[in-house]
Amino acid sequence: MTLGKRALFLIFPVVLAGYLLAAFSVHIAQSRSIRALEHAKLSQRLEHGAAVFQSEIRRSRSFLNALLNGNALRQFVSETDRTYRASALGVRLQESVKSLSDDPMGFVSLIILTSKLETEYYFENSWDPFAEVDEAQIELARNLIKGTKLTDWTYLHDGGGRPRIVYSQFIDPITLSRPLPSNKANALLMQVAVQPDRFLEMQTALKKEYGADIVLQPWPLAVTDDLSASAPIGPALHATLTISDSHFERQMLRQKVLLALGAVAMGLFSIWLIVVLIRRFITEPIATLDANVMAVMVGARDEIADRDEAGEIGRLTRNIRELHRQSVHSLELVQRSSWTDTLTGISNRGHFNTLAAGVVQEAIASGEKCSLLFIDIDNFKFVNDKHGHEVGDELLKALAARLADHVGAITQRRGQRPAILARLSGDEFAVLVRSRPGDGTVREIAGAILALFDDGFEVTGKRYPVTASIGAAICPDDASNVAELISNADAAMYQAKSAGKNRSSRFSRALNDKRTRLRQIQDELRSLDPDEQFHLVYMPIVDTRGRVTGCEALLRWHSPVLGNVTPDEFVPIAESSGLFSKIDWWVINKAMSDCRQLKALFGPETVLAINISSAELHSRSISDYFSDCVERHGLQPQSIDVELTETFAVQVSDQLRRNIEDLRQKGFRLSIDDFGAGYTSVQQIIDYAADTIKLDRALVSNLTASQSLPVLKAVVALCHAKDMAVVGEGVDTPEKLAMLTAAGCDRFQGYLISKPLSLDDLGIWALTRTARPDAEAAEGAAETGGRSPARSAIPLNPPRLPLFP
Repeated sequence: MTLGKRALFLIFPVVLAGYLLAAFSVHIAQSRSIRALEHAKLSQRLEHGAAVFQSEIRRSRSFLNALLNGNALRQFVSETDRTYRASALGVRLQESVKSLSDDPMGFVSLIILTSKLETEYYFENSWDPFAEVDEAQIELARNLIKGTKLTDWTYLHDGGGRPRIVYSQFIDPITLSRPLPSNKANALLMQVAVQPDRFLEMQTALKKEYGADIVLQPWPLAVTDDLSASAPIGPALHATLTISDSHFERQMLRQKVLLALGAVAMGLFSIWLIVVLIRRFITEPIATLDANVMAVMVGARDEIADRDEAGEIGRLTRNIRELHRQSVHSLELVQRSSWTDTLTGISNRGHFNTLAAGVVQEAIASGEKCSLLFIDIDNFKFVNDKHGHEVGDELLKALAARLADHVGAITQRRGQRPAILARLSGDEFAVLVRSRPGDGTVREIAGAILALFDDGFEVTGKRYPVTASIGAAICPDDASNVAELISNADAAMYQAKSAGKNRSSRFSRALNDKRTRLRQIQDELRSLDPDEQFHLVYMPIVDTRGRVTGCEALLRWHSPVLGNVTPDEFVPIAESSGLFSKIDWWVINKAMSDCRQLKALFGPETVLAINISSAELHSRSISDYFSDCVERHGLQPQSIDVELTETFAVQVSDQLRRNIEDLRQKGFRLSIDDFGAGYTSVQQIIDYAADTIKLDRALVSNLTASQSLPVLKAVVALCHAKDMAVVGEGVDTPEKLAMLTAAGCDRFQGYLISKPLSLDDLGIWALTRTARPDAEAAEGAAETGGRSPARSAIPLNPPRLPLFP
């Protein structure tokens, strides 16, 4: 069968079916368009109604917040005289309610209830002067009091009463803020009810237009064949409107008939016209062009043959030839661009991963090895920020070129295959070397790279203060795939940075074990129960007479997975990952719960010292939590000494200043801990009003080792001049105790006095201290024949403080 006949038999049914299908598609499209337009209109109306409803909810919430921020409600709640509150303050609160209402005639009500459903105050802005709280709102309040929520809103529209939105919130009668869940029984329930007038008007208008009511239900619209729409107006409330679509089907019946007749007529005419023209102008040229295209597709030819023919077929042939040529060229450009870093011209991360994966697989299969050098430029951000991004870009391009030259020269001289060089991201580069173990190639390349940064890095005649940190990992010794190889080399690079930068570091199992342990500590901190794994020990603080004046609470962690984990390990991890809030709050509560036992051991004046994380000092709620714990455990704020690490003054925010001032105003003691640990400044002693300065153990050791008594006296005298007591930490030898005493220190803490002890061991230690002086007194009386030994007013020697064995 010829191409012309084949075209005739194919075109006849296709054209006819095409017109019919087109007619049917037009019908469906128009039907769907009309239906979609109506559905969109309906959905828009409902969404507008939902937005109006949400606006009413926000209005009720804003109304209550405005009352909470005003003085009228605060004075009403805090007033104890019920007569004065009901007469004068109640009228004033009523004035505030009216002044906050947008519509003087609009309905709004305010009710204040106790946890026993006693009405402390009720007012509604309506025509009824004898209005009372209806049963629906009382039932709502009863459910909220029984529940756990502190805030809630409800739309009361059933039961025949006035439709209204009720916004409820529990408040602390003292602070007018949200109470703790445990204090909910003492809180007041505030309810503001507003009538959603605009929403009710829209509901009436929709019913009039569509003849169907809006249904309010707690679930969204189910899928139906009817024209319907649904919009959420609250977390558990949806507005639904359903309309019958039978009238749409009647309107579309006439359109179906007209489209079908038109499709048949146009199909017959088109078939006749195509049959006449197709043989002469289309069939043969297209067949020839198709043959040429097929030859190119199967690879028989590189290009499509040019036909010297006028008209569309000739232009089509030339256009296809040009399109083929451009496609080949674009494919080459895309491939090159996707594999090349646009700035430096070397491979990018994607290309490097592809090439490195093949090298790693080859090395593992053949039993050979390959090495990855991960290079990061130190201080590159400084150069970029100070000298501009153009200089930074030139530096990266120059570095890439020099890396390629030096690495290529080394591998070529050693007779090895070329290394793979890539820019992974920013100022990070990677070099994958296929070398034999122990041949020194990796060491030589790392040395050559570091030599590029001797006396800075030169770009366009200027030297910039940048260096390089290099991490090396070997496959398959350190990793068996590209991702793990890059990760381990990156870890080795950070090890080089932490060791001082401008050096190389090899990945080791010790480094991997350290990284694994850090990750395990972080995972355990996220999931642990503090009551099960944490415990506190206490380190006594004594004065110059050996009397215990306080104890410092120290946190200890025994993990069933990791064993004993020191604070030096887990505290930095907890602070950097945002997990220290729950640890600090647990320590505060637990320490205060033990404070009564400490006072029973050492006297009612005993002070409990609690360390606070520097990160937690910026929390707005830390001061309130201290106050809540003191009240919960029946303590006085003067019994608590909040120890702030001396590094807290390095970056002092406004919130931190407010927290410190708030703690002082509430009566808590404040101490600057670890004074002299690295950020010490005399300005700290002048600027920050603290009760106590605790000299860091390293400072004490350095000063006592160098016999710098005048320096120590000057530091103590400066603190005393600011009315600050001085505590010497790290007192573990009699020499340190003697020097600190001579310098004028007020109190002492260290292993010479006692190591950190649990409460039970601390009780035994206290009994030992009590028994030892009694025994020494009895022995002295026996030696002097019952006469009391003479005592000097000022001790010439350091006080003899009982030691804990």
